[in-house]
Amino acid sequence: MEETKYHPIPQPEEIPEREREDAMGAYLMMFASLGLGLPLPFVNILAAVVYYYVNRSKGRFVRFHALQSMHSQIFISLINSALVTWGFLILADLSSPGKYFTGLLLAAGVFNLVYFVFSIVGAVYARKGRFYYFLFFGKYAYHLAYVIREEKVQNNVNLPPV
Repeated sequence: MEETKYHPIPQPEEIPEREREDAMGAYLMMFASLGLGLPLPFVNILAAVVYYYVNRSKGRFVRFHALQSMHSQIFISLINSALVTWGFLILADLSSPGKYFTGLLLAAGVFNLVYFVFSIVGAVYARKGRFYYFLFFGKYAYHLAYVIREEKVQNNVNLPPV
């Protein structure tokens, strides 16, 4: 089995200030829907995906933080969407909405608070030129941003005349 090779990880003093700011900005996409005044989770997903595609060519450091932020934002937005949908279904059943709705609000609050804290810490670390690996998404984002991909050898069908 072949060992996976990675590009070297830059040290904080090697990362330009502009890349640090761009990496920090990836974590601030969690506030996109609040900036619009809408509590819609898909706005945050859209903002994170657009931010990644706009900034992915600015360096591996920025790409890592944008990927980690995007994947975690997609995850938390899906959870929020499921909780909101579940909440509406519970409220539609007016026979006993209280006992389920309290647990729903508590779960949504915990997920969002944890995500908020992780994102702020990630933004601070990115601004300092450091890496902060989220529990589930850090290793995956690191692999996507820093793995050395082998160049594909093209089998040319059309060749110039000899």
